[in-house]
Amino acid sequence: MVQKQAKRRAKIPAAADQAAEPRRRGRPRAYDPETALAAAAEIFWNKGYDGTSLDDLAAATGMNRPSLYAAFGDKQTLYLKTLARYREEARIGSVGLLEDDPPLRVFLKRFYKGALNLYITRDGNARGCYTVGTAATQAVADPKVRAFLVESIRGTDEFLAEIIAKARDRGELPRSADPHALAQLASGTLHTLAVRARAGVPRKELDALAAVTVSTICGPEH
Repeated sequence: MVQKQAKRRAKIPAAADQAAEPRRRGRPRAYDPETALAAAAEIFWNKGYDGTSLDDLAAATGMNRPSLYAAFGDKQTLYLKTLARYREEARIGSVGLLEDDPPLRVFLKRFYKGALNLYITRDGNARGCYTVGTAATQAVADPKVRAFLVESIRGTDEFLAEIIAKARDRGELPRSADPHALAQLASGTLHTLAVRARAGVPRKELDALAAVTVSTICGPEH
C-alpha cells in the first residue's frame, strides 16, 4: 500500500509540469489583408457589387468563405473596406502631388493626368474610377454605401477647395474667386472623366476635357 501511494505521489509533479506548459498559439494568419482587399476590389471593379458572388471573392482572395467572413465580415462590409482602401490610396496619391508646392495649374494638370492613368490602364482597359463606377449604382439601394459616397465626394471637394483657396491667397486667382464653387467644378470634372472613361471615350478627348477645366479655373495659359 505504501509503495502504491508513493508511486501515485511520484506522478503528481509530472502532471503539474504538464499543466504549467503554455498552450500552443493558434495558427498564424495565412493571408495578407491588403493583398486580399486588393484582390476583392478587382472583382468588384470588373463585375460590380451585385454581379460579384462570395465564391468569386473566395477564389480571388484564395480564402474559403468561412475564413473570408471571419476576416472581413459579410459581403457589404468587405466591399466598404475595399472602398475605404481605394479612397485612402487616392488621398495619399493626391497629397503627394503637392510635395513641391506647385502652382494650382500644375497641380490640376497632374491631378487629372494621374486620375486618367488610373481610369484607363496602359493596356487600354477602361475601368474608370472604382468608387464612382461601383458605388454610384449601389448607393441607390444601400444607405451605407450612399453615406460613404457622399462623404467621399465632400472630402474631395474640401481637399480641392483648400488648395484653390491657397492659390487665391498667393495671387494665382482673382480675390473674387470662390474656392468651394471651383472645387466642385474640379471635382465634378473628375467624376465626369471617370464615367466617360468607363464608357470608352478616347483618352485624347478626356485629356481635352481636363484641359478645358484647368483653363476655366486658372484662366488661359500664356
